[in-house]
Amino acid sequence: MGCDYVKDYEFVAIFDADFQPGPDFLKKTIPHFKGNEDLALVQTRWSFVNKDENLLTRLQNINLSFHFEVEQQVNGIFINFFGFNGTAGVWRIKALEESGGWLERTTVEDMDIAVRAHLCGWKFIYLNDVKCLCELPESYGAYIKQQHRWHSGPMQLFRLCFVDILRSKISVAKKANLIFLFFLLRKLILPFYSFTLFCIILPLTMFLPEAHLPAWVVCYVPGVMSILNIIPAPRSVPFIVPYLLFENTMSVTKFNAMISGLFRLTSSYEWVVTKKLGRSSEADLIAYEKESETQAETTSLIYKSSSESGLADLTKLEITKKSKKKNRLYKKELALAFILLAASARSLLSAQGIHFYFLLFQGITFLVVGLDLIGEQVS
Repeated sequence: MGCDYVKDYEFVAIFDADFQPGPDFLKKTIPHFKGNEDLALVQTRWSFVNKDENLLTRLQNINLSFHFEVEQQVNGIFINFFGFNGTAGVWRIKALEESGGWLERTTVEDMDIAVRAHLCGWKFIYLNDVKCLCELPESYGAYIKQQHRWHSGPMQLFRLCFVDILRSKISVAKKANLIFLFFLLRKLILPFYSFTLFCIILPLTMFLPEAHLPAWVVCYVPGVMSILNIIPAPRSVPFIVPYLLFENTMSVTKFNAMISGLFRLTSSYEWVVTKKLGRSSEADLIAYEKESETQAETTSLIYKSSSESGLADLTKLEITKKSKKKNRLYKKELALAFILLAASARSLLSAQGIHFYFLLFQGITFLVVGLDLIGEQVS
């Protein structure tokens, strides 16, 4: 953006390295700017080539389907604002400049520029029908680093822009949406609720006879929340129980990240690139393989289904994409697995049926995650 030729252009399209926009991407996005001088951003949807790769990617797809189908689409329609996803979007350069430019004060620069542009009166459009192929992290280690950044960064940003939100000229309703729904609900309240209730309070009640949590708190509330989250991805309905249990497990990482960002701990400023396997670029690798007749044959066939790429030739691609390593051990998850399984045994002795089953399966989930058995072991 600092190059001289940029001054001759009005828009900039932004993509992460693993994104594969379609050849008609600009034809589907740029026309929306015509006649809308107050439009700053056109955001498109992510589509994942490896969403069926393993259990971890399937659960990520549920979360992100809800994010795009519900959060982004509803906010785009009713408020003309949502968080920029950092990629697969087109910005009006004038809006970037008037909003203060791209800053590096947090680990969520994309969200930062979106909030500042919104406070300056710019509008956003979300296109759910324009999809851009990309890739999900397939290892648990890569995923928790990504989630730590995605939950500590917003808390950093909230501290920085809270006063600016209150002083801005946007309506009271939009201020309330920014503070309570955009920042606090998804990034602070829900992780705090899941972690404290299911990982601390519920296990403790098993050892305190005078304490009791009603069944609707343990079963019905999280059940309804899971159903609402899974509706945008109907093919994922069979994974509704694993999704609920895994989200409670991830609350440990999200809660830790939230505290880190809110109190500006050192870990909140760490920006770690999310490791991916390059599946969204497999088409390029196939083309390279076909053109190279002298390439030596590799040892193993690494085809795994690429959900939406439609590339049958992937089955013939003989390039080793990943090297296995030993499973890592995650101490926090293993410690909570021990606590939850002990609490489940105690609830069995107390004849508390619904609590026993929940604690048992939640403890097993923590154990599976703690032993790094949910995703690929990628070096």
